[in-house]
Amino acid sequence: MTEYYVPTGAGESEYVEKRSRFLGHVRPVASEEEARAFIAAVKKEHYDARHNCWCYILKDGPERYSDDGEPQGTAGIPMLEVLRREGVCNAVCVVTRYFGGVLLGAGGLFRAYTKSARDALDAAGISVVRRWVTLELPCSYAALERYKLELASFGGAVAGLDYGASVSIRALLPEERLADFTARIRDLSGGSVRPTLTGESFQAVPL
Repeated sequence: MTEYYVPTGAGESEYVEKRSRFLGHVRPVASEEEARAFIAAVKKEHYDARHNCWCYILKDGPERYSDDGEPQGTAGIPMLEVLRREGVCNAVCVVTRYFGGVLLGAGGLFRAYTKSARDALDAAGISVVRRWVTLELPCSYAALERYKLELASFGGAVAGLDYGASVSIRALLPEERLADFTARIRDLSGGSVRPTLTGESFQAVPL
């Protein structure tokens, strides 16, 4: 089964070390052209910065990075490693450095660029992209939170809630968990509630 992880949205970070200011930027991208366009846009916005280091990684595509004048191996690779460790692809990261007048050394730069990329990715969030089955799950208001917890425990997510005399949960669930989840809900409800399969989709869902 194919599944992969991407940034949920835009993420920004700011970190100051010995008067040097590091601005992290993470974005989801669909192509190398989109990644390079974002890098160019950040460089244009922060034209007066000492460095705009960057990296990107694409699913079934290239990985690229640049230290942009920093000592070799102190910026682009540490940033790329942040994305690799999280298993994230289709992502671009740029860290802008405004030099504060104090040299940080190779170790200090490595830590600063790693932290900036990590914080920007945390701000962006991570989503899993995979095929989901879509369900309608009726429940009482009293049971709503319990059913949401059960859904999460099976790797599912709430896509929406419809309120009326009772609640209808629009749910996304990994296909291979459908039978077990259905059985669990029937057990919890004494057989009175049964999820209704409404279709399937291939999409990103935040973790």
